[in-house]
Amino acid sequence: MILLQAISTFQADSTMVEGAGESLSVLELLLKGGYFIIPLALLWLVAIYIFFERMLTLKKAAKTSPQFLDQVKSLVQAGDVNGARLLCSQENSPVSKMISKGISRIGSPLKNIEVAIENVGKVEINRLEKNLSTLATIAGAAPMIGFLGTVTGMIQAFIAIAQEEGSVSPKLLSTGIYEAMITTATGLVVGILAYLGYNYLVTQVQKLIHSMEYATIEFVDLLQDSK
Repeated sequence: MILLQAISTFQADSTMVEGAGESLSVLELLLKGGYFIIPLALLWLVAIYIFFERMLTLKKAAKTSPQFLDQVKSLVQAGDVNGARLLCSQENSPVSKMISKGISRIGSPLKNIEVAIENVGKVEINRLEKNLSTLATIAGAAPMIGFLGTVTGMIQAFIAIAQEEGSVSPKLLSTGIYEAMITTATGLVVGILAYLGYNYLVTQVQKLIHSMEYATIEFVDLLQDSK
């Protein structure tokens, strides 16, 4: 008998949850999160923009012909410096800009050439890492904003409970709590996705930096061998 009562109670609770789920869409649920949903939505839009903008930039920067370094070596060894610089300008990538700077310094001491290439490399790395710090900030700030929204929502819920005369209905209590928790869930979702996007972009930047370092080493070795 007790088992049957428990089963019927469980079925009734499930029906209530399903009914609530059907009556509230995701958008309606988010709107019940209060004013803190607005900054979280703005942070989400900014994070999406930064991620895809950086993805396109990094994809473009990584487009360097596999034969580029070999062609530059052949032209430099043949003494065709202008042809090598023209080839670098056609590539228009961080690697080609670094090599072009080194070619323009041919005839100077090797140390000066290395410094010039390194300076261009620093500028290109800064361009590749643009707005990544903002994405990292969003990854850390979004959960905190969501938690702040939950705290203020809980305060408002308890104020409403305190103002009630007589017994407090479970509906009033549960409604205030779940509306307050919406901001925490939203902040965590935004923060986690921004964090994953940030780490992915950092990995892609590191791959490009390694290719830039490899190209620099190859070019400097070429100049040393030609002396």
